[in-house]
Amino acid sequence: MASSAGWLKGKVKAVTSGDTLVIMALNPHKTGIPPEKTITLSSLMAPRLARRGGVDEPFAWYSREFLRHLCLGEEVVFKVDYVIKSIGRDFGSVFLAKSNDNVAKLVVSQGWAKVREPQQSQPTGPRQGQQKQIVEVSPYLGELLSLEKKAKTEGLGCWTQVPGAAEESIRCLPPDNNFDAMSLLAENKGQPMEAIVEQVRDGSTVGVYLLPEFQFVHVFVAGTRAPSMKRSHGTKETVAVAEAFALESKFFTEARVLNRDVHLVLQGVDKFRNLIGSVYYPDGESEKDLGLELVENGYAKYVEWSANLMEEDAKKQLKAAELEAKTSKLRMWTNYVPPATGSKPIHDKNFTGKVVEVVSGDCIIVADDSLPSGSPLAERRVNLSSIWCPKMHNPRRDEKPAPYAREAKELLRTRLIGSQVSVQLEYSRKVGQGDAMDFGSVFVKAVEKDASGQVGGNVAELMVARGLGTVVKHRDFEERSHYYDALLAAESRAIAGKKGRHSSKEAPVMHTRDLTTEPAKKASEFLPFLQRNRKIPAIVEYVLSGHRFKLFLPKETCSIAFSFSGVRCPRREEPFSDEAIAVMRRRIMQREVEIEVESVDKTGTFLGTLWESGTNMSIALVGAGLANYTPFGNSDRILDAHLLEQAQKSAKQQKLKIWEKYDQGQEVSKKQKKVLNVVVTEILDSGKFYVQTTEDQNTASIQQQLASLNLQESDPVMDTDFKPKKGDIVLAQFSADNSWNRAMIVNAPRAAVESSQDDYEVFYIDYGNQELVPFSQLRPLDSSLATAPGLAQLCSLAYVKVPSYFGEEAAEYLSEQTLSSSKKFRALIEGRDLSKGKVVEGQGTGPALMVTLEAGDDEMSINAAMLQEGLASLDKEKKVWKSSETLREFQEEARTYRRGMWEDGDIDAHVDRARPITKTAGKR
Repeated sequence: MASSAGWLKGKVKAVTSGDTLVIMALNPHKTGIPPEKTITLSSLMAPRLARRGGVDEPFAWYSREFLRHLCLGEEVVFKVDYVIKSIGRDFGSVFLAKSNDNVAKLVVSQGWAKVREPQQSQPTGPRQGQQKQIVEVSPYLGELLSLEKKAKTEGLGCWTQVPGAAEESIRCLPPDNNFDAMSLLAENKGQPMEAIVEQVRDGSTVGVYLLPEFQFVHVFVAGTRAPSMKRSHGTKETVAVAEAFALESKFFTEARVLNRDVHLVLQGVDKFRNLIGSVYYPDGESEKDLGLELVENGYAKYVEWSANLMEEDAKKQLKAAELEAKTSKLRMWTNYVPPATGSKPIHDKNFTGKVVEVVSGDCIIVADDSLPSGSPLAERRVNLSSIWCPKMHNPRRDEKPAPYAREAKELLRTRLIGSQVSVQLEYSRKVGQGDAMDFGSVFVKAVEKDASGQVGGNVAELMVARGLGTVVKHRDFEERSHYYDALLAAESRAIAGKKGRHSSKEAPVMHTRDLTTEPAKKASEFLPFLQRNRKIPAIVEYVLSGHRFKLFLPKETCSIAFSFSGVRCPRREEPFSDEAIAVMRRRIMQREVEIEVESVDKTGTFLGTLWESGTNMSIALVGAGLANYTPFGNSDRILDAHLLEQAQKSAKQQKLKIWEKYDQGQEVSKKQKKVLNVVVTEILDSGKFYVQTTEDQNTASIQQQLASLNLQESDPVMDTDFKPKKGDIVLAQFSADNSWNRAMIVNAPRAAVESSQDDYEVFYIDYGNQELVPFSQLRPLDSSLATAPGLAQLCSLAYVKVPSYFGEEAAEYLSEQTLSSSKKFRALIEGRDLSKGKVVEGQGTGPALMVTLEAGDDEMSINAAMLQEGLASLDKEKKVWKSSETLREFQEEARTYRRGMWEDGDIDAHVDRARPITKTAGKR
């Protein structure tokens, strides 16, 4: 090389003909698209290539191929020798960097280009008569002429003397309008085809010559779409307007495949006869997938419709590559923000337990082995990850089950009920305005092998393989099952086998009758049919209480309400009620049982005996101390009555559960008063107050869970979808000590919350307090805590009545005796008051216990003390209560000494001023 001045380094990006190269700059330390220059070799003239549908000059293709194989992708050193502005072309000298060979000399020496001899230009204008000027030529012209002469002599390249060689070298390119894309696809689908990339329209669209016919086609890279080079039409000319990263994507593809030999695998054709396929280009000794490279590097996005034409493994690989590029925010994903998924953190992700209920084909309830069976938190609802099954809907709303919903639920019931399973919770998601739902994979020792050949089966995979469930198509960044690929494979097998929902047959229909929704008279009419047979097969649909159930009779195809005859469990609000329900759910829920019906009550509930695996469940319940056997009427009609009596006698002797305070040797009278050890938590007027039972099994569990919550450092809730409404159970911060407690929304703003200081009126269900709190002091509450009953029980002093005008004094005295005292209290339940409703809607509402409140070893009850101080009077409406007679002496003492309300004398005539006193004729 004569001098370093003016010489540049670069890399050959493309070879457009036998004498023209496209050279791009080397930018090892710079980002962006490197500049490039098109160089025609000085003083050379190669045969011209034809356009599509045209004819080459002789040896034009061989000339281009020689230069392409010689230089494409190689580093070179070049210099512009001269420029002809009239045609806008740069002519120069190019040397291979590795061997320092002159490219023009190599081309001429092989006979693939002619040397353009120097020509003289004719002088014009005032300079006529002067010497003619010489047009610029290659500085290596002499050597080139010598090499050309030698090539001619040897008959090399286009100088060959072989007869017919020139005609044979001419390509006749087929026209585009005669191209049949569908026929080509049918003949070559899935088979690798040889091709040369001649054009790159954008990063994911290339124009190729199919060899050996040289048919030119456009190919869309399957499963991808790169930013396009859009064209906007102006008034005079068309201007290219590129999308973001379109130029970078186009250069990425050009640098790898332009003018290169590739393998093309066709997979489809669009409506414009454009082929869709995968492009593989050489990379050393292996090949790379252009589409995968584009997506991995953030130069193209995944396109579902064309990816569906690909093989499943390639499709998954492409989808995973896009997800990784989005996570890393590469190129076109720089400003990508993942969509909100509504996911919530999960505690205790992995656990084992027994399935106690199948809600639907994709939802079960599992009793956690690590929690006591009587705890309300023991049963955990698990939704199967990444699948959807048809739902049963609600028969009370006349909603019919969706097709295959019954089959899906029944398959899970027969496989899972009572079985030990292993649960792997994978994500939790809030759906709509409801509570967060936990999703996971459930594994059980199945009798069938799964796709991997293992005996331990994935329940979700079983449902999908049977065609009773479909795989959910997740959005990007949505959590999914860890076994998502196995689910997709199972769904493919189900579709191919036309199983379940994928079958062309109509879903089977079962017509059933639900007697629980019909009048009680219908149940009475149905009784004779049930009494014909001794034992009737049944399936327990639901456990309503410890002794009452909803059963489905398969032979009769109807549902009935059923209760144990002569056996009663504690009510919902009473101790051991939850434990009795939990025991029965674990023992018989959705199990196959046998029943014998004796009679039907006035509510339409059938009474009788129930067996599960030969065990009389009423005897088991009574023997465990969770139910009381009290026969009504003729006990001879009750099966195994003597065994029930023996079981109850044994439970009493062992002081099990409801008999833990049973005094052996004495029968418990029906009229015996129940005693609770309580702590007074809130005082109202009119002698009412709230208590917590110190022996409540749920108190410690709920308080421990609330204490473990770290809410002081949690983010404000203004920007979330937390919109509490009246009746919702939430967490609220109590103003007196800043503690977080469970609370019911009593009153909420009518309009949407605009400020964190908007007030909500809340009732603390565990203590009985009620106050206004700002929105900033509210937090959503987990459903497991929200559904647990409140610990605060509304009570009123039995037999006494506090006048409204003495309410404040009475409340102050009651507060001094209870809240300000360190004494322990006992509450003797005298009765129940439902005058304030059966449902708690706020402070002072709902069922109330009428109690006699005693403090420690004090001989006088709080009821008596209130009467003695003149702060209350005997309630005349409760004359039927004999216990009120023992309190009369305390009221007489207050009346005698003019205490409290008796200060102005006898007030019998105006104790209740709001209601006039009426008298009946003939009586005082």
